[in-house]
Amino acid sequence: MIPITHTIAIDEMEIHEEFVHASGPGGQNVNKVATAVQLRFDVRNSPSLPADVRTRLIRLSGKRITEKGVLIINACRFRSQKQNRRDAIGRLVELVRAAARKPVPRRKTHSTVSSRIRRLEAKRRRGDVKQRRRSVSPFVE
Repeated sequence: MIPITHTIAIDEMEIHEEFVHASGPGGQNVNKVATAVQLRFDVRNSPSLPADVRTRLIRLSGKRITEKGVLIINACRFRSQKQNRRDAIGRLVELVRAAARKPVPRRKTHSTVSSRIRRLEAKRRRGDVKQRRRSVSPFVE
């Protein structure tokens, strides 16, 4: 089990890892060893996630989630397979933790009387400046 929060934990059997050849650092090792990790996690069918966390995770994932609801995380930052695996799982944990945080509901507020007065005063001053920029029509007697 991979602990996410004190109430959420993901079973390791739900995560599928595939090791592929990586681009980036590694020298000749890049051509020989599959060090990059492609982690797949089926968000839509996961029994570990509560429904509200699941919907927020799908929204937060953006382009990393497929139409079928599978989250794909590519990790190829490091030269070793073990570090890339740890990095991919860490990124998954951070993403699920972000989805587990409930958004704070917005409370409606009203602008204060003084702020309204300041705003109208600034608009009046700006209008006066623009008024003075206009060309003056010739005085006819």
